[in-house]
Amino acid sequence: MAKILLLGSGELGKEFTIAAKRIGQTVIAVDSYKNAPAAQLADFSEVINMLDGNTLDALVEKYKPDYIVPEIEAIRTERFYEYEKQGYTVIPSAKAANFTMNRKAIRDLASKELGLKTAAYRYATSAESLKKAVSEIGMPCVVKPLMSSSGKGQSTIKTEADIEKAWKYSQEGSRGDVAEVIVEAFVNFNYEITLLTVTQRNGKTLFCPPIGHRQERGDYMESWQPAPMKTDVLKEAQQMAEKVTTALTGCGIWGVEFFIADDGVYFSELSPRPHDTGMVTLAKTQNFNEFELHLRAVLGLPIPEITQERMGASAVILASENSENPTFEGLEKIASAAKTDFRIFGKPTSRPYRRMGVVLTHDNLNGNISEVTERAKMLVKEVKVISN
Repeated sequence: MAKILLLGSGELGKEFTIAAKRIGQTVIAVDSYKNAPAAQLADFSEVINMLDGNTLDALVEKYKPDYIVPEIEAIRTERFYEYEKQGYTVIPSAKAANFTMNRKAIRDLASKELGLKTAAYRYATSAESLKKAVSEIGMPCVVKPLMSSSGKGQSTIKTEADIEKAWKYSQEGSRGDVAEVIVEAFVNFNYEITLLTVTQRNGKTLFCPPIGHRQERGDYMESWQPAPMKTDVLKEAQQMAEKVTTALTGCGIWGVEFFIADDGVYFSELSPRPHDTGMVTLAKTQNFNEFELHLRAVLGLPIPEITQERMGASAVILASENSENPTFEGLEKIASAAKTDFRIFGKPTSRPYRRMGVVLTHDNLNGNISEVTERAKMLVKEVKVISN
């Protein structure tokens, strides 16, 4: 059986580990803190600073994994090129991990090299250069650290007074040691989607049904599948997703995000791993959930097709305060609701807005996706994260 070095062990890593253990794989879960969700289930666990290249090198040498699977951004990803030279398999690839961990690399690839439609953008390395970038892009605009995840450090600039605050917030939310930010023009989109895209070692690229989602503070609050959209618009998004994943090379699942506007499809972002909005697939909306798909692609197991089995929605359970021993209230209300399920991630501590779990709702394919999503939104209000 394969030995998988999982770099990042949060809720996405936990579900990936569950998928791997179901078919007998060995998982080494790595994170920056003890008792991370995936570490609770893995065969081995390690706590290290993954931005320390020497420590990362030592870990690879210690375990000699068959696959190195990054699940977060805060990793010394340039080391991956060396690992590939040594014969290790990086998922999806060293190139993909390096390009997608940095918004500058992926945006320039998509816009300049591949010619994909994106929002107008500039880069800034200081509060002063941010001011200049905003004047060129115009307001409102969105500021994001080049390295961050789950909306951390992301804000919208609507007035001159917001610029200094946006710069400070971006630095607080930035991961790694990159201070630069991207400034994006605000796209007047009708809706946004995540298109989970699966690239295979020896098979064709596959697409999951599109996932719609709503965000607050740059982080997703609800997602639903399928997102209603016109066939030709979906086809355009699929073509763009295949173009960018092919250019990045490698195998695995990718969360490719798009804005859908009156004037077409805009490429937004891309993650080379299971996507948080894709947790809706835990509602058994597909023949394989996104974590199972990622695992099969990693291992080189053939995936003949992805079929939609039913519609579903997810809504996140957020903590409201700091706790060293969080507990949950109201889960029996979720459990008693029909066509409903939930996941508690098992994070050992909580803080305001930390994602602690997810409520899942579903219906048959003839159901109403808006009603399914609304049910998830209403049910998640019944759950409270209690500080002890």
